[in-house]
Amino acid sequence: MFNRERLTFARKRRGLNMSALARAVDLESRTISSYENGEYVPPTDRIEVLALALAFPITFFFQEGLPIISPDAASFRSLTKMSAAKRDVALSSGGLALLLNDAIEERFTLPAPDLADLSREGDAESAASSLRRYWGIGELPVKNMIHLLESKGVRVFSLAIDAQEVDAFSFWRDEQPFVFLNTRKSSERSRFVFSQ
Repeated sequence: MFNRERLTFARKRRGLNMSALARAVDLESRTISSYENGEYVPPTDRIEVLALALAFPITFFFQEGLPIISPDAASFRSLTKMSAAKRDVALSSGGLALLLNDAIEERFTLPAPDLADLSREGDAESAASSLRRYWGIGELPVKNMIHLLESKGVRVFSLAIDAQEVDAFSFWRDEQPFVFLNTRKSSERSRFVFSQ
């Protein structure tokens, strides 16, 4: 059965609004809206055209729901230059990573989160100092922040998106912390891996 939520997801993953997708497949915006709202189910030939335009396999649109990351649940490193479309691209990329994470966790035992409660810290520097003390890592530079975070139960994923405006974002899901990094920004990768 056609999953309308996956059509919305694929459209946002590609950074398109309904009008842009409608133009790409030679339809009207209200037709795309009616598909996404569940008013109508697109015919098979239309699904094929949509799948081609969105660069997703046809089978993608006939699977169960996807994990959706709410913009309110995510903490972006910088929101000042980011459009809603770029934010949606990043969040939908994160949703696909959650599917991968679920598949990995079904097969392997990953470290449980080992994080201090930093809610009472007044600023980022105090929180960082408290976490360093909690983890017992001292004041020296961390050689590989990604490995450290993963060893402490934080799930770290790469955002393979061409969006200079999106540096990184994080959120919690079922008491599990996630961090997503835009590794296409070479300065972000080197700063994170070789941070001081």
